[in-house]
Amino acid sequence: EFFSNEEELRNIWAEPKTRKAFLEKLADSGYGKDELETLQKLINAEKNDLFDVLEYIAYDVKPISREARVNNAKDSIYKELDEKYKEFIDFVLSKYIESGIEELDQGKLGSLLELKYHSITDASEILGDTNKIRETFVSFQKYLYKKEFA
Repeated sequence: EFFSNEEELRNIWAEPKTRKAFLEKLADSGYGKDELETLQKLINAEKNDLFDVLEYIAYDVKPISREARVNNAKDSIYKELDEKYKEFIDFVLSKYIESGIEELDQGKLGSLLELKYHSITDASEILGDTNKIRETFVSFQKYLYKKEFA
C-alpha cells in the first residue's frame, strides 16, 4: 500500500523529504515511531536502520547494521567531498550509527552543525555557503540505501 517494490522503498528512504512524508503516512495509518521501534526489537534489529526493518518485513531481506551500511557506502559518500566536508559527514554518520535515522532528518541539520562547530556561523566559516551544506547533507544519503551497498 505504501510502496510497490523494493526499489521504490529505497528511493523514498534515500531522500530526507520523501522519507519524512513516508514516515508521517505510516504514522497516520497506525504505524508510528513506537510501533516501528517495537518491530525493530521483535526482529532484534535495534542497531539497524528502520529501512531494514521495513525491507525485512516486506521482502524478507536480511537487515544490516547501521554501522555496516555506513562502512559499505563510505567510499562512494566521500568520493566527491573535500576534507572539511568529509569531517562533517563523518560526524553526521557517527551520530546516525549511534542514534538512528532521526539524525539524517533535514530538521536536525542545524543541531548537528551547532554540536560539531558550536554555531551555524562557525560552520559556515569552515564549510561555506549554507545551501551547499544542506545540499551535501541531503545528497550523501542516497548512497546509504543503494542496493549494491546493502
